[in-house]
This record gives sequence, structure tokens and C-alpha cells, in this order.
Amino acid sequence: MIERINFFIHVLLRNSFFSHKIYRSNSFLGESKVIGLTRLRNEELILQDSLDHMSSIVDGIIVYDDKSTDKSLEIAKSHPSVIEVISNKNWRGEQRAWEETANRKKLLDRAKRYNPEWLFYFDADERFEGEIRKKILNDSNNVDAIKIRLYDAYITKDDSRDYQQGDKLFNFRKKFGQERRDITMIWRNKKSIDYSYKPDMREPNGIESSKTIIDFYCQHYGKSISIEQWEDTCRYYSENFPMYADKWEERKGKAIHTKSDFGTDLMDWDNIKNSDGIKI
Repeated sequence: MIERINFFIHVLLRNSFFSHKIYRSNSFLGESKVIGLTRLRNEELILQDSLDHMSSIVDGIIVYDDKSTDKSLEIAKSHPSVIEVISNKNWRGEQRAWEETANRKKLLDRAKRYNPEWLFYFDADERFEGEIRKKILNDSNNVDAIKIRLYDAYITKDDSRDYQQGDKLFNFRKKFGQERRDITMIWRNKKSIDYSYKPDMREPNGIESSKTIIDFYCQHYGKSISIEQWEDTCRYYSENFPMYADKWEERKGKAIHTKSDFGTDLMDWDNIKNSDGIKI
């Protein structure tokens, strides 16, 4: 009951018409078999590359801009693959875990208006490898969802150059942690699949495990864009997510790694793919 009340207050009321402004592309007239969804805040450094990267996988992208103070909103609105931008009018520092769920539910609700066959949720700091579009359109009978293997990229002493706008983020770093998270990022557009009742939801509810497969690879750069970005990330989580605060406070000043954040040896990307990794 408490979770349902919190969901009503922090998600349903939060996602009212008056809390957002919607920008729709005038040029998009085609069929959307696969729609990409992403929520972001202040990602102007990597956003152009992010949207370019996803354009070969999806037919259109819906962006939730969480009151960015940089040029993220303008970049999203001008990208040819972006069919809609949801602009949050008021950023809220409190209840960030519920905000994450509210943002993603808003994205999903807007995407369903286009009646796509598939939905693909991604973050701006993720890069994917594999024939994803071919798989979901041509070889996905009896599949309702795909979990993608995600590995963290790390800054090391020999690989500490800051990412610069215009760089390709895929394969930008040489070393990755062995820890693997299998995350549901792709799912069929079904009424039963939704974001509900839990804070900080990355994966939606309502997906049958028997119809879920694990495939493809994701390089995650949330810890390795630059040393400055690492410190910003530590501050963000330590200040806004009480459940993670101690862990991220301890990580401040430790952007350069010799081992992963979980204490294992770092590996290059090819070796990562040839191993099973360590599921966490």
C-alpha cells in the first residue's frame, strides 16, 4: 500500500500535463517499428554521438530532458532521429529515485502513442555492439524482451585522456571491469509492460522471464568520460541517492583505476566478450 501511495504521489502526479513541455518533430512521418527512449540531464558533451549511435538501431528516438542547464535540449530537438522531446519544467533534487521511475514512465507512455513493435531504453553513456536491429525485426519469434550484457569502462593511468566533443565513445576506453549486469533494455510494446510501484526502476515490470533472452554487449561509460565527470557522478549519487551515498562518497578522488570498483582485474574489450564475466 505504501508503495502504491508513493507511486501515485511521486510518479502519476509528477507526470501531469503541466509539469512538462512536449516538442514533436515536424519531419517524422514514417512507421516506427523500433522506438528508442532515453532520459538525460546535462549530456551535451556526448549526446550528439549517443543519438548518432542509436540511429542505426531504432526508427526514432524520444528524449526526456530533465531540466538540463547546458545545450542538451537544443541538441536533442535538432537531431534528425529524435521524433519527440519531453522537457521537464522543474528539476527536483529530492526523491531522485522516484524521479527516475517517473521520467521513464513518461517516456514509455509517450512512445506508446506511436504504436511501435519494440521499445529500446538506453542511457546516453551506453554504446552497443551486435546486430540488434536485425535480431529484433527478423529473428525474434517467441521473444518479448532482450537483456543486454553491460560492462563498465574505466579510466586507467595509461588511458586517462578526457573525452572531447566529436570523439566516438564506442571503444573510447581500453579497459573494462569483469562485472556484468544483464539489463532488460529492449521489449515488445505490450500494455502489460510498464514502469510502476518501485523507485529507481531501470527495467519495466510485466515481462515474462520465459520469453526473455540475453544477447549483445554494452560498453558503459558512466564512470569514464573524464576525471571531472567521475567526480560529478560521485557527488550526484552521494548527495541525491541515500541508498548509494556511502559507496559513492568513498569513491571520490579515485577516478583512475588499477582494478574495477568491485576489486577485480581490468580486461580489454575482446577478452571481456570471450569470457562469461562476473554476473552481479
